Amino acid sequence: MAGALALAAAALGLQAMDRAYPPHLARLDHHAAEMQDRTDRLLAIRPAQGGVWRLHTTLSDIDPDFITRLIAVEDQHFFRHPGVNPLALLRAAFQDVRAGRIVSGGSTLTMQVARLLEPRPRTIRSKLIEIARALQLEAHFSKTQILEMWLTLAPYGGNLEGVRAGSLAWLGTQARHLEPAEIALLVAIPRRPEALRPDRHALRAEQARNRILGTPAGPVIPTRQPMPRHADLALPWPSTPHAPIRTTLDLGLQIALEHLARDQQHQLPANAKAAFVVADLQSREILALTSGDGTSHGPGSRLDLTRAIRSPGSALKPFIYAMAFEAGLAGPATLLDDLPRRFGGYAPENFDRAFQGRITMEEALRRSLNLPAVALLSELGPAQFLQRLRSAGIALKLPTRAAGAVDASLPLALGGAGITLRDATTLYAALGTDGLVRALSLQPDQNPARSLIAQRAAAEIAGILTQNFPEGGPAGVAWKTGTSWGGRDAWSLGFDRRHVAGVWVGRPDGAPMPGATGRSLALPLLSRVMALLPEQPRSVANRATAAGPSLRADALHLLFPPPDATISADGPITLRAMGGRRPLVFLVDGVRLITEPARRDVVWQPRSPGFYHLTVLDADGQTQRSMIRIR
Repeated sequence: MAGALALAAAALGLQAMDRAYPPHLARLDHHAAEMQDRTDRLLAIRPAQGGVWRLHTTLSDIDPDFITRLIAVEDQHFFRHPGVNPLALLRAAFQDVRAGRIVSGGSTLTMQVARLLEPRPRTIRSKLIEIARALQLEAHFSKTQILEMWLTLAPYGGNLEGVRAGSLAWLGTQARHLEPAEIALLVAIPRRPEALRPDRHALRAEQARNRILGTPAGPVIPTRQPMPRHADLALPWPSTPHAPIRTTLDLGLQIALEHLARDQQHQLPANAKAAFVVADLQSREILALTSGDGTSHGPGSRLDLTRAIRSPGSALKPFIYAMAFEAGLAGPATLLDDLPRRFGGYAPENFDRAFQGRITMEEALRRSLNLPAVALLSELGPAQFLQRLRSAGIALKLPTRAAGAVDASLPLALGGAGITLRDATTLYAALGTDGLVRALSLQPDQNPARSLIAQRAAAEIAGILTQNFPEGGPAGVAWKTGTSWGGRDAWSLGFDRRHVAGVWVGRPDGAPMPGATGRSLALPLLSRVMALLPEQPRSVANRATAAGPSLRADALHLLFPPPDATISADGPITLRAMGGRRPLVFLVDGVRLITEPARRDVVWQPRSPGFYHLTVLDADGQTQRSMIRIR
């Protein structure tokens, strides 16, 4: 009875201690913020408090072979012991006594988690606390939960914590699919994280990896890879993240757009930047966007220029024409005289300071003549035009003077009010569909639709704007350019049957770009953006009568390489697809490969080891994307 009472008293004492000193899990709660694309692929990360790259990790985030190797190396009896392995502790104590120094701690993975949750100096007292905490953790959490704590907190040198951060920094890849040598390296580093950092001690890291691997392998990457930051300005980041931010973006298209921005940066005027927006025409979900050249250097690189309010130049003219057509004031074939004319004290001129004489409304819009647009706005009324845009959710910003904001006036037709690239692209999405405005979204939701123009008027304008790109490009695209006064802003906006895109080029500080125009700067970029997207089988001008895409059993598939494949290759690789309607288009990192129209494969020569984004498109717009790694 005395023994039973003693055991009961001990149990009560342990329960009281457990309540008084619960496990400290604060470090688990303070993890990095993550942004994901529409299929849960990682887009961008921002560090946790203190600049620590600590990513919340579950078993599904990690290659199962890593878990197997980790347990085999660190704690073979992990799933059988209660948090402490007495035999391992005795063996470690014997080794330490014989060596006269600490050579082994005998810690289980659970004890390591206890130390990671509450870092302490490595003393006997600390070891006893770790033992107590390990038993406590095992009482509160499952083996899976404890293992996920280790995967989240394991040190990988510097400000890197957790296997996911270690894999991104030292391997440049996610930890879901790893090679044996990569697994061995990620198992080795946490044992001595500062001494085995590949960027400082590459040879030591290689030797430690080879001991775990059991065989020599190639050299480790001696540099730290940057963390993903694709579209990291797209949405506000939470100060205390819990779940990843889910977006509508497409990682493959986003990377292709960023590559395009970087590749074209050298062709822009000095200090100029380009901003891009690409969205699904029907759902109005943003698929990709970028601001600046994708770097963190130079003025404007870390500004979201898709939100900057800038003068649209002539980019709003199509909506003046659409409202005039809807009101019966004119039609595409209506003739007018493009001749000098005054509207009170306002006498607009064309861009080339010449007049075209007798011309149709259709040709006037296509050639972006100024006087016809101003004449139509005069009949509609600038205030009514502005109010219709505002009622549809598009708030133009009028210029201000010392006395306050000016009233809406005829210069609205030529860029006399400010708009963002996102809002301008939103308007063109309405032209490309049913005349309804629905705000472009970056997160899965359904924004309310508001009426702007009648569907028939939208279709007439779309037909007028459907034209070939001057320097070549995909067919079946409706587009319009805009240039603000002094060449400060160059615009190009367009749509096909499935997508809408907007391009803005300018200097972030609003300085002029003498000689710059939307046609010379922004339109070639729009052509390249539309070339990244699936080719369209029909012109947007005929979309009112076009049937929807047919449902077929032979859906498009990328056969080789399979998704997330790692391929060892010294020479060319054959990309192969099945299904879909030919001709097929193959893209690697957004660059189109040359192939024969009748074939379903293409030979590709990787330029170097690394990661590549593959895309195959068919003639009906079906798309398959994949990321692979070349070793």
